[in-house]
Amino acid sequence: MADPITKLRAACLSRGAHGIMGLGRLFRIIDDDGSKSLNFSEFHKGIDEYGLGFSRNEIQEIFNVFDKDGSGTIGNTEFIRALRPPMSQSRIDVINKAFDKMDKSKDGNINLADMRGVYIATKHPKFLSGEWTEDQVFRHLLDVFDTPGQGDGTVSIHRNVNPGHLNEFDGR
Repeated sequence: MADPITKLRAACLSRGAHGIMGLGRLFRIIDDDGSKSLNFSEFHKGIDEYGLGFSRNEIQEIFNVFDKDGSGTIGNTEFIRALRPPMSQSRIDVINKAFDKMDKSKDGNINLADMRGVYIATKHPKFLSGEWTEDQVFRHLLDVFDTPGQGDGTVSIHRNVNPGHLNEFDGR
């Protein structure tokens, strides 16, 4: 018998919660109060509605694993990271290659200076319209991969690209 998290992941995926968008939709369905976080009551109810037959203790165990920061709630990011399937080796290889190509300084981080060497900001629609400067275009792109709400303009393969699968990246 699979562990409870694997069983829950399989159930979510089998019921149409494919990819990040599907898991995000599932999260919003379970989030009864619209707080963009799940307390234990909402999580328990959502698991029960899936009809998986988990005991209260199993649900609490899963909740505790999902609640990485120990806040007593599960945020959308925690939820998605816990449920998404592991990446295939070929996908990890592509991410590593892309990161290596963008990391012009070869210091293990991608920042504005690295972006200047690999991305043409002057073709971005917001630059062309005059809304953004080149640095704003670069920063926006970096923010997509940076830690939500804690962006510092530097992306690290360990910290930002895939923190849930650090052991999968070769020697980084």
